[in-house]
This record gives sequence, C-alpha cells and structure tokens, in this order.
Amino acid sequence: MDSPVFELSGATVRYGRGLAPSLDGAGFRVGAGEIVALVGPNGAGKTTALRALLGLVPLEAGRAEVLGRPVRSWRPRELARAVGVVVQREEPAFPVTVEETVTMGRYAHAGPWRALGDADRAAIRRALDRADVAGLRERLVQTLSGGEWQRVRVARALAQEPRALVLDEPTASLDLRHEMELFELVAGLVREEGLAALVVSHHLNVAARFAGRLVLVHGGRVVADDVPERVLEPARLAAVFGWPVAVQRLPDGTVQLYPERRPVAPGGLS
Repeated sequence: MDSPVFELSGATVRYGRGLAPSLDGAGFRVGAGEIVALVGPNGAGKTTALRALLGLVPLEAGRAEVLGRPVRSWRPRELARAVGVVVQREEPAFPVTVEETVTMGRYAHAGPWRALGDADRAAIRRALDRADVAGLRERLVQTLSGGEWQRVRVARALAQEPRALVLDEPTASLDLRHEMELFELVAGLVREEGLAALVVSHHLNVAARFAGRLVLVHGGRVVADDVPERVLEPARLAAVFGWPVAVQRLPDGTVQLYPERRPVAPGGLS
C-alpha cells in the first residue's frame, strides 16, 4: 500500500479513569481506492476507532493520522475538505430542500458567509449527479424515503470534494434494495474516483460483498485484518460473536455466513 489515507497505530482510548479501555492498542490502515469495513459485535470499539481517526476523542496512547499527518494537527475546515463523513443517525431540524442540504457540503471551502462561486455550484451539481439525487433537488428532505435521504447525505459529503469517505452504519434501518444501492454507490465512487472509504457496519455479509478488507474488532482490539474470506472463519466468528456460524462461498467467490441453530437437548424445546 502507498502512503495510507487513514492510519491508526497502537491506539488506546479510555472514556474515564479506572474504566477499561474502549480501544486497546488497535491499529489498521486504509489506502486510496480501497473500501475497508470495520466489523464486530456491539461495544467492540468500532465507533471509538472511527472517532479516534477523526480526532473526536483523545488517545491515551498510540497515534491517529490522516494523509500522513496527526489528525489533531488538522483544523476542522481543513479536515472537512479532506474527509466526508456520513454519521449513523441524523434528522433535519427544519425544512430544507435536497439542493440546500448538499450545498452545506461546500461550507468547508466557502465558509458560511461567502457567496458561492462557479466552482462551488459545479461541485454541488457533480455531487447531486454522482449520488443520483439530481432529480430530487427541489424536494424537502422530510419527504424523502430512508434510502433517498442516505444518498442525499452522501451527496453532501461529496460536495466537500474529499479524498476519503467515512460512513458509520450507513445502511441502518434501510431495506435490502436501498442497502445494496448505497453500497453500490460507494463502491463505484471508490473504483472510479480513487476515494478511500472506511465503513462501520454490523452487516457482515454486505460488507464482505463490497469491502476489500474487513477489520474485525473485539474488546477494543483488532483480532483480524484481511480479505473477507480470511476473516470470516467460523471458529473466529463464533468466539467473537458468541454464536455458532457457518460460512459458504457464493458462485462469484464472495464468502457469506449464516448463523446456525444451537443443538436442542433431548426433551428440550425446538
């Protein structure tokens, strides 16, 4: 890998004195043109790792870098020009249109008070087109479906013209079609434009379909970091998730898993 876009090394985060670390010596890298998915059970440390990479929580030990610089050395607007973030949950506080929402992504470049220029308007048009929401530009965001709203939020991040995308559970509450459409969108942006994408996801099977690498986190530590077929091993997953699983390979070579039923003791309930 060339110089990584994101790098976490030996990172430890503790949310209070005397508490166990939420992140315990964790490390991984994400390069340009790559989708990496952070996966693991609830409370494993996935979101804490993401926050550490974005400079939102202090490190007790280790380092967090974006484009080869300590993340804490970046000014907020400067970091926003490099990294577009789509958070897990967000509800609009007042009525705004799709185009107005995407325009907010230009504040990292224009600031809140400068009038938009030709370059800003061109970036907004490109973002609307790339996220396939140009036809919705005049709609109020409160009238959108969950899938449409997620694509608009991706468009807003793209209007920043970033070199990387960070998505925290981007398909939470989405149905099958919209979940796949969103991952197809991100995969296309990474493939065609060389963006780096870091995705936090509970959906192991979808992550395995699209991510080039899975970073499996458990107890604040990275327990596996490799291509999906080497991470999704039944014994490892059973130990991490506390439930037996089986793994199968699809015709396209993708590895997928499914949970097994626990054996029922004789005379027990089925």
